[in-house]
Amino acid sequence: MRKIIVWMSISLDGFFEGPKDDLSWHRVDDELHQHFNDELRTAGAFLDGRRTYELMAGFWPTADQDPQASATTQDFAAIWRDMPKIVYSRTLDRADWNATVVREVVPEEVRALQEQPGGDLILGGAELAAEFARHGLIDEWRIYLHPVVVGGGRPLFPAGTTLDLELTETRRFGNGVVLLRYR
Repeated sequence: MRKIIVWMSISLDGFFEGPKDDLSWHRVDDELHQHFNDELRTAGAFLDGRRTYELMAGFWPTADQDPQASATTQDFAAIWRDMPKIVYSRTLDRADWNATVVREVVPEEVRALQEQPGGDLILGGAELAAEFARHGLIDEWRIYLHPVVVGGGRPLFPAGTTLDLELTETRRFGNGVVLLRYR
């Protein structure tokens, strides 16, 4: 059965977005980006909330057409474009780039998706992760902890969130980012 894996970068103070939707503090260098590409290449689909999908769709479809784009950026652009995407949104009418819009998180539908053949399902978006967690649908958390404090923004875990997790792996990257893998 395919796992559902939350895949998020956060600051030391627990935010995945800084004030005013700022992501400039993410320390994604070639080593970390290559790790992302190697891991995500084998995924079965991306499960995204509307905001995450729109952020990704605003850049990745044509990122490899920039002559200044790094090899890892070019590689991820192809991975992202080709990967099936399920976008959970009550407001989005349609989504491009191999994406399907789903209105609600229905646990039985998610479990049926997990039973299909293919790679693991990568979940992006804090609100969507909270919804999946409420339904007990998350198998693994891959938190990429960036060595920065942003002082505010949108937290990964909403107030009142309680989870009992088991740390299964840590990995430090050269830029100071640490992967914390939990189940």
